[in-house]
Amino acid sequence: MADDLKRVVAWKNLPMNGTDYCALWHTAKGWLLKGTAVGVLKDQRPMLANYEVHCDENWLTHRVQVERTIGKDTKTLSLTVENSGLWCCSGQDVAEVRGCLDVDLSVTPATNTLPIRRLDLGIGKSESVTAAWIKFPELELQPLSQLYTRTAENIYRYESHTGFSAEIMVDDLGLVTSYPRGWERMAAF
Repeated sequence: MADDLKRVVAWKNLPMNGTDYCALWHTAKGWLLKGTAVGVLKDQRPMLANYEVHCDENWLTHRVQVERTIGKDTKTLSLTVENSGLWCCSGQDVAEVRGCLDVDLSVTPATNTLPIRRLDLGIGKSESVTAAWIKFPELELQPLSQLYTRTAENIYRYESHTGFSAEIMVDDLGLVTSYPRGWERMAAF
């Protein structure tokens, strides 16, 4: 099977006064989210972040590659995930996120697609997940408890243990079209 580009999306990043360009690919091994986020940090420094999230056919995260650049400071994070939920960075076990099935990159709404597609909730149904949360600009990795509730055909209520919640609207592929106080879709094809 040749790689098949399913959709390209451009989002406006409201908290970082920036943008995010993301392509969703169906590959021979499953799914790939590949994108670039550009924004301004709270201290007014511009930041560039490139990301790739590789998933299997069931939307389980298997590999994550992130590169963040602020001026001449570049940081990378490479993670692999085994089916057992064992996360590794440079061959070392990352115990704090062991058992997580999804990754959540704080610079993009693209990773909300993973649990939305994987869970395939019926309308009115909810499910809790714990994601491996990568916080920017530090590329700090920690678990993040989340609750997804499907309230309509293309609307999900997202809640995290941080106290944040939002009504997320998605398209037919599970990619965000509206994420109040977070991201707004500017274009897609």
